[in-house]
Amino acid sequence: MIISFGLSAALTRAATAVLRATAPGGREPWRRENYAGRSVELYAGPAAALATAVGVARIRPAAGVAVAVAGVCGAYDDFAGAGDPRRGFRAHLSALRDGQITSGAVKLLGISAAGLLAGALMKERAVDKVLAGVVIAGAAHAVNLVDVRPGRAAGAALALGLPGLLRKGPGAEMAATAMGAAGAVLPDDLAERAMIGDAGAHALGAALGAAVVAGSGRAGLVAHAAAVVAAAVHGERVSALAGGGTGEGAATS
Repeated sequence: MIISFGLSAALTRAATAVLRATAPGGREPWRRENYAGRSVELYAGPAAALATAVGVARIRPAAGVAVAVAGVCGAYDDFAGAGDPRRGFRAHLSALRDGQITSGAVKLLGISAAGLLAGALMKERAVDKVLAGVVIAGAAHAVNLVDVRPGRAAGAALALGLPGLLRKGPGAEMAATAMGAAGAVLPDDLAERAMIGDAGAHALGAALGAAVVAGSGRAGLVAHAAAVVAAAVHGERVSALAGGGTGEGAATS
């Protein structure tokens, strides 16, 4: 677990440094204003997603793919969805029904499909496959829901990963991997120099969901699936009442 944590943290730091030095597409797309109007950078999010996906894939390839897809879909929403006022599942699904494919809809459908595929490959029985998919995709969304202030998503990933460390085996290693990436980005996130955006939040959440799947039986899957569904329903209600986003800044939706 210590090795998984350390490798993930080191890769996150290295990837952040590379992205900051190269700034693909120019520096302006990598800047956002956070909730307080301060300018922050987005490099940490894709870096954390990359490190987490690589680390998880080393343990469970199917789970690594789900984490990678969550990160890519989140990154797409970070950049393509910047400035889109629509928030919540209902708004994006309504737009999709009207023939508009929003970045939020791409994120929702892509992460859900990847979670279900990973769950199908990680579990044997049909019911467990579905529950596992719900847990992975739901956990990805749940971590993103708390990304409303600096450090909350990364801090939540660290807190949620702790119980997973008590288990032995692949679940503990995946939890440690997510925690390593979260720990690497937390100082800059708390200092309001960076935000992890949807790319980082969704990837960290998917990894934690995969860790739960790897270490849980039917009862555990049911409990965690119920928890992430409840979080999604609550988040949808809060978003509707607020009339706005659930993210720390324009990068999150």
